[in-house]
Amino acid sequence: MNVRLASLQVLQQIVQQGQNLDNALESVIPQLEQPRDQGLLQHLCYGVMRWYPQLEFLLAQLLHKPLKKKDTDLRLLLLLGLYQLRFTRIPAHAAVDETVALTKRLNKDWARGMVNAVLRNYTRRHNELEQRLEQDPSAHSAHPAWLLGALQQAWPDHWPAIVAANNTQAPMSLRVNGRRGSRDAYIKRLLDAGLTARPAAHTESGMILHEPCPVEQLPGFATGEVSVQDGAAQLAASLLDAQPGERVLDACAAPGGKTAHLLERQPDLQDLIALDRDADRLQRVQDNLTRLELAATLIAGDAARPDSWWDGQPFDRILLDAPCSATGVIRRHPDIKLHRRQSDIAALAATQHAMLLALWPLLKPGGTLLYATCSVLPEENRQQVECFLAAENTARHVPLAASWGHPLSAGQQILPGEDEMDGFYYARLVKTN
Repeated sequence: MNVRLASLQVLQQIVQQGQNLDNALESVIPQLEQPRDQGLLQHLCYGVMRWYPQLEFLLAQLLHKPLKKKDTDLRLLLLLGLYQLRFTRIPAHAAVDETVALTKRLNKDWARGMVNAVLRNYTRRHNELEQRLEQDPSAHSAHPAWLLGALQQAWPDHWPAIVAANNTQAPMSLRVNGRRGSRDAYIKRLLDAGLTARPAAHTESGMILHEPCPVEQLPGFATGEVSVQDGAAQLAASLLDAQPGERVLDACAAPGGKTAHLLERQPDLQDLIALDRDADRLQRVQDNLTRLELAATLIAGDAARPDSWWDGQPFDRILLDAPCSATGVIRRHPDIKLHRRQSDIAALAATQHAMLLALWPLLKPGGTLLYATCSVLPEENRQQVECFLAAENTARHVPLAASWGHPLSAGQQILPGEDEMDGFYYARLVKTN
């Protein structure tokens, strides 16, 4: 399969079937005619998703009338062509010709002239379309109107920086396995392998590659010496600060990055329970632990319904990395702009509150619960924690003595791109005696 047809199939899986970008890519990559085209495939698919609201606006200006629903494949093909013309160095004639040629593969030869006309019209009207684009806040920012409004309301002084960060490619961040070696030693190993990296701010074991690469090129990846994990996510293990002999629960554990980091940082735990309601995703936790030669107790169960899986033994520490809107990691998962809806936020907040209420009785007096999300919206973060504190008189908020992020009345917020980290929220709660 040629790379543009593969890109179109990925986009169809995302838009028409509701797949996420990573899973769609994983299913299509093996079908490429040339394995070396994988980088271009990822570049095209991530790019179209990242700029989807903007590309749709431009397409609406170029079409005489909207395409029918049965022609969604043509609409996506046009977006793919516009992305190549607007954001890549691919010569315009090649981008147009290759895109037009795909109409035959779609069995829609009748659309050949239309696709050609739309793309060539874009190159002629570029300056005019730029002026129109600047007049539409949602299209100009490449964010859905509801999300742009939510960011502006929540972060009136910071929303332009959040939008800009969301529209850039995130760096590839690593976490060295502290049981195998030091960060400085691993950075030297990378250099010996022709790769360069710098320490990730505020982390104990984090590094940022100057240029991303396939994980197979990372020295010792297959044998568990290093993992891929953003710097903000790496903060969880040190903030929870599990001690020898303690019993720890990692709720909503998949895909297992934080589970593994907890074990790397503190190998002498009594037990670590990795809980996730999705058994398939729990297999990814096991795969990560196996690669790293670590062990935990894996349980498929709902954090909001502990009666179905809890053995009655309380925990010293609980990490609740709650399901959320993921509005802090859009730069890594740009398809969030397409999949997330405004109505999702209230439903997610209700789920988060139910989990907090259900897990709190499982914590020992004097124990610590670390609440975390990769969201930047207050309904899921500060307001969520304040609501829980008002409802639970045995819960005490302990401010984080941190040099990163923005301290709030409850918890601490990292915004996307700050110190090269993803957007993350953390709040530490201690159970009084």
